[in-house]
Amino acid sequence: MAASTSPEDVALTNEAALDLFKACGALKSGHFVLTSGRHSNTYFEKFDVMRWPQHVARLGGELARRARAAGIDADVVLGPTTLGIVLAYEVGRRLSLPAAYGEKDKDGTRMTRRPAHLTAGMRVLVVDDVLTTGGSIRECMSLVERVGAKTVGVGVLVDRTGGTISFGAPLVSTLSFVAESFAADAVPDWLAAIPVTRPGSTGKK
Repeated sequence: MAASTSPEDVALTNEAALDLFKACGALKSGHFVLTSGRHSNTYFEKFDVMRWPQHVARLGGELARRARAAGIDADVVLGPTTLGIVLAYEVGRRLSLPAAYGEKDKDGTRMTRRPAHLTAGMRVLVVDDVLTTGGSIRECMSLVERVGAKTVGVGVLVDRTGGTISFGAPLVSTLSFVAESFAADAVPDWLAAIPVTRPGSTGKK
């Protein structure tokens, strides 16, 4: 008898990943100030999708598959607080790698409270939820550099930039979705006419 295939083991297309976000109500329309400070008419509420363990497994499994397909060879998966921790755990599980967590100290600098989890010479896959400007990812990359390790890849659940941001390491995403965003002093009239929602208040995505 053939072994049954888990949904986690089936490749997830870009369209299927987008449908998953839509089904959870995680893809929202309106006027949003992103945690980067930029304005957009589209927002991915990652908490709405990542509160479902089966969706974390599905999306994280696909991200791990794409990292493997891209030839990213890591020793550890590093994710920033908050949801980057959940994602690092799941991607690490699928790649049979340990996870490390980039928290913030009192001055806002990324650090790890367990130094033995991220040490010199390690090859690091940095993961995060939604990529708009890459602020949290670069903070984690700075942490990697400070400890003498090396970032060998970056993985995100949603890449809002269409791959236009370079981190000097391979970038893979579960969902590529190009969404317009505008600087605070360049918001178009049609967007300014919509009441502002501020869904995030910390970090930089």
